[in-house]
Amino acid sequence: MKKIFLFFAFLISFSGFVQQKEYELIVPDLRNPWGFTFLPDNSILITEKEGKLIHFKNGKKTEINNLPEIYVRGQGGFMDIELHPNYKENGWIYLTFASAQGAGNGGNTALMRAKIKDNSLIEKQLLYKTSPNTRRGQHFGSRIAFDKDNHVYFSIGDRGNRDVNSQDITKDGGKIYRLNDDGTIPSDNPFVNSAGAKKAIFSYGHRNPQGMEINPFTNEIWTHEHGPQGGDEINIIQKGKNYGWPKASYGKNYDGTTFTNKTTISGMVSPNHYWTPSIAPSGMAFINSDKYGRWKGNLLVGSLKFQYLARCIIKNKQVFKEVKMLQGLDVFIYVGIENLGIVKLLTPK
Repeated sequence: MKKIFLFFAFLISFSGFVQQKEYELIVPDLRNPWGFTFLPDNSILITEKEGKLIHFKNGKKTEINNLPEIYVRGQGGFMDIELHPNYKENGWIYLTFASAQGAGNGGNTALMRAKIKDNSLIEKQLLYKTSPNTRRGQHFGSRIAFDKDNHVYFSIGDRGNRDVNSQDITKDGGKIYRLNDDGTIPSDNPFVNSAGAKKAIFSYGHRNPQGMEINPFTNEIWTHEHGPQGGDEINIIQKGKNYGWPKASYGKNYDGTTFTNKTTISGMVSPNHYWTPSIAPSGMAFINSDKYGRWKGNLLVGSLKFQYLARCIIKNKQVFKEVKMLQGLDVFIYVGIENLGIVKLLTPK
């Protein structure tokens, strides 16, 4: 039975659909699609974690050349891809990937923008490279989102070094970053005047945020992040705030021992919602179409561990109720299936 990664601007994993005739294979023969985005002509750009960028158009896959050098290790490799909000006018594509560039052995998360011409990346601009490099294979993040002012946000996990990185604004790791779309630092970023701070930091105290979306109804940044054994979180990201990791958490070490006896700390932001035990959240998307009726405004989150799709009902910016879903998926939901490709789920009869 194949393992399935589902994207609708989000990622999920569950088993069973490949044995049912509820999908149409759109892009065949992909190994590990990590992220994809639709171009204005409805063709698809797809990142393969192993270090490939695929353009799928008119039934044909074309590999894009002249990629940056990508460091593939553990959870790291070629990760997210997003179009600039004004892509039709400027042609910019934004990418996150693990990179070995810079000091130290190993790699760390990078953000780049580039354009595509004649099936090659051109005008490549490295906007941010986290440091130092490390050979640890976990917690690279990384998602990309744009706000209404065209600031670009991207996430990076604590890189497996929670006690050093997440609480220290002079270090990368365990952060949400905000840049202008050209990679410069916004003058109103929260730590631009803090001595020694990484000026791109927007929020800190995170573990491994792998879901990030702008709430289309409030324009707030919503994220989810992996906890350890318990303590997966949904957070609403606020400028300059500390989200507590690892000083406060609802999780435990993987061996069952505790690393903190605090779930909340005054002055730190408590999670909007949390899961214990962990569900291993993967990707997220808000339902903003009238097609879904009363589901409009709900938040979808995938569970890698328990293999379901969570429909989170929001009231007053809080997760009021969670409904577990496995079926009833619609034609607008696209799925990247490991060792198969991209499929479109059909409406069940």
